[in-house]
Amino acid sequence: QVQLVESGGDLVQVGGSLRLSCAASFGAFSISPMGWYRQAAGKEREYVASITSGGRADYAHPVKGRFTISRDNNKKTVYLQMNSVEFADTGVYYCNRLSGPAFPWGQGTQVTVSS
Repeated sequence: QVQLVESGGDLVQVGGSLRLSCAASFGAFSISPMGWYRQAAGKEREYVASITSGGRADYAHPVKGRFTISRDNNKKTVYLQMNSVEFADTGVYYCNRLSGPAFPWGQGTQVTVSS
């Protein structure tokens, strides 16, 4: 059974930094594009960033220049470095594969940005 386990969320002040991790358990991880998504309270889940198997990254406009996605295929882990966080970054962050049917969503990790 595929598992996606997100971690690293915390309470952080505006302008601060956080590093999120997503540990995956499926065998094809190294060839799978992976994405980070987030969901704010009362809103739909939205795309944040993605990374191909070869390391090419893509970002949603609101986070471009502030967030960095990376991956370690040996550890089957995807990371999201969040810098210069803003109030709008508050939400639950999830990871999943970018292509093909989504795997069952993990529990996510809560990021709360405060003043």
